Amino acid sequence: MSSTTSGPTTPRRKGRAQRRAELRSQADYTGGVYGSMLAASVVIGAGSLGQFPRTELVLLLLLTGLVFWVAHVHAQLFGARLARQAPDRRGVLRVCREEWPIVKAAVPPAAAVAVSPLLGLDVRGALWLALSIAVAGQVGWSVAAARRAGASRRLMAVTASVNLLLGLLIIFFKIVLTH
Repeated sequence: MSSTTSGPTTPRRKGRAQRRAELRSQADYTGGVYGSMLAASVVIGAGSLGQFPRTELVLLLLLTGLVFWVAHVHAQLFGARLARQAPDRRGVLRVCREEWPIVKAAVPPAAAVAVSPLLGLDVRGALWLALSIAVAGQVGWSVAAARRAGASRRLMAVTASVNLLLGLLIIFFKIVLTH
């Protein structure tokens, strides 16, 4: 038998795989919805960028996502302390993982801004592309959260519609504030 042939799963590997599957099944994507809305709001407020607007917007999106992630992790851990549960290493890592979608949601709009010159977009076009991607992410994260929670198709459609409406409201604010 060669060393590349896969043998039976060892108890240790099976345990890790089961833990990862359990973590995925318990994932809460509401942070992604929140992070996407945050990214859209950052794009709206990015009207006064300096000499390198694309670079500044990419950094602003990613760093704002990181700051809000840290704030959410801190709030979760502080809340646990209020309940008199001293956070241990495992608990801290769990909270960090649970809140990570806030940061992940900032990546697609930031990537859109970064590649916008390749698409022939000026800075204004890059802002609109990032905003559109943030709103699409917001809708996508909400549907993923509803699906993960076992919601019916009807409820998934409702949450998608509500989040699309919220995203369109953000776009409306951008139009009103910039014209």
